[in-house]
Amino acid sequence: MSARSRILDAAMLVFRRHGFRRSSVEQAADAAGLTRQALYHHFDSKEALFRAVIARLHEDALAAEIEAADAAEKAGGSLADILVASVAAKLRQLAGSLDGSPHVEELFSEHLLQARDLYQKYAASHAEQLAAMIARVCRKQGLLLNAGLTPHALARCVEMAINGTKSAYPAMQPADAFLKDLEVMLRTLVAGAVSPAKSPRAAKAKPARNSTLLSTPRPTSRKSGDRR
Repeated sequence: MSARSRILDAAMLVFRRHGFRRSSVEQAADAAGLTRQALYHHFDSKEALFRAVIARLHEDALAAEIEAADAAEKAGGSLADILVASVAAKLRQLAGSLDGSPHVEELFSEHLLQARDLYQKYAASHAEQLAAMIARVCRKQGLLLNAGLTPHALARCVEMAINGTKSAYPAMQPADAFLKDLEVMLRTLVAGAVSPAKSPRAAKAKPARNSTLLSTPRPTSRKSGDRR
């Protein structure tokens, strides 16, 4: 394990135990078995160390999302199955990294204060990953997006559903209840967003005329002068 990885592991433990405000570079250095000077060789401040921890959390979450989507797709899952699996894997990775910490809400808050640019960067990466997956699965499974939606627009709707569910579960806790409600939201969203593509052959086919009607002669009208 590299010195940088060892420092990040140690820093994560310190931040989980003490929160951001009460943590220090010295504590992280001690946890990593390094001197403060050795740690400063890699990170010049507590803020820089925290940002590096956050970046690694997002990288791990993105990797978990991609792996879960690939597994669900290979298993023949529906678009909703694949979407739920990938989103749940990402959020479980993020929530699990802080699970058990008494400072979860503070850490999420500081995450946005100290690393908002990182949050935006990885949010964009997640959106691109979702959009690419949606486009690929729709193409493979013969699905059409309804109401003029694009893969990117549906990915944005997914992000809004996640944020909406988060509002009912501060810091995504309890995680199981949060993910259960989110799954309901996502499946409902997909159900209204996609439909099976119509077969071109079926669309061109015209209903056959009834052969009995074709063979039945039309009645002829009598002229006024005709006799029975």
